[in-house]
Amino acid sequence: MIAHVVLFKPQGALGADERRAIVEGITAAVASCPTVRACRVGKRIVHGLQGYEQAMREDYAYALMLEFDDVAGLRAYLQHPAHAQLGGVFSSAAAALAYDYELVNLRDAAELV
Repeated sequence: MIAHVVLFKPQGALGADERRAIVEGITAAVASCPTVRACRVGKRIVHGLQGYEQAMREDYAYALMLEFDDVAGLRAYLQHPAHAQLGGVFSSAAAALAYDYELVNLRDAAELV
């Protein structure tokens, strides 16, 4: 399985219209690209464990994770016009990162590491 992970730090607090636009953009991108197998959106939690959160250099408030069967499916999504449209949302962020990972179950980890 391939995971496309985006970490996102907005330019200040998001208003209701901005939040709605982000969710609508993600929904449209996922619906229009058949190679997306799953989509998860998250908001960072702060739990206060000493030495852990303080070590983070950036505070990425939100995460988006899309799942694909293979690299070909990821490429199809990245080249899809809906991805370009959604990318505009993240390019206006104070900071954003996007990485792609091949994920396997722990029993198969030796094949990757």
